[in-house]
Amino acid sequence: MTDIETLKSSTRVCMFDQYGTVVDMQGGLRDVAADFLKAKGWAGDPNAFVTWWRRTHFENSMIDALLQRDHTPYREIGHLSVSQVMDRAGIAHTDDDIRFLVAAIERLQCFPEVPSALGRLQARYKLVVLSNGDPDMLEAAKKYHGIPFDAVISVAEANSFKPHRATYEMAARTIGVSMDHILFVANHEFDCVGAKAAGMRTVFVDRRRRPFARWPHQPDLIVASMTELADLMA
Repeated sequence: MTDIETLKSSTRVCMFDQYGTVVDMQGGLRDVAADFLKAKGWAGDPNAFVTWWRRTHFENSMIDALLQRDHTPYREIGHLSVSQVMDRAGIAHTDDDIRFLVAAIERLQCFPEVPSALGRLQARYKLVVLSNGDPDMLEAAKKYHGIPFDAVISVAEANSFKPHRATYEMAARTIGVSMDHILFVANHEFDCVGAKAAGMRTVFVDRRRRPFARWPHQPDLIVASMTELADLMA
């Protein structure tokens, strides 16, 4: 891992994944899904449903990226994935049901420690989001998470989902900062691996206490929360 002083001196921009890193995707969607599933008479675990949904969404987004055709919007991947999961679970549903669940992504709240931690970081660095979300979804989310990011960038501009190298390169060009001056922060291993392989410094926010696989592209820093990141970097 890189020492903190080196990270501080080289970092000009802290760039964040949004879903699951800045906002509580699992918890927020679980709360929405719990009432929805109860109304449908489904007796399964809402948390497991959301995990299944998110894993299916990730798999489908990677299929879309590997096809190397026109980029499919995040919302459309979401509709496809939720429908797929409910079909497998035997939950009767309508198109309106699918749209309702996916739309909840736009209303997700921050993890409790995030506003304070990012406020401390913003006193020293520019803060930027690079998200797999669609531009209009990310715009709608601003009033719910309330973080005044200096820029919010969608991978739609790179015509692919993260962790494609083109997404990180596009983000660096957009903000006019070289890759080695960007510290990319994510709760997802795949995102940290992608950003590091593309040339950025990375921070893995290990909220779930999971070991990082032995990739050659290891994070420069591993923290348990955004508060710890701010304590070290701000």
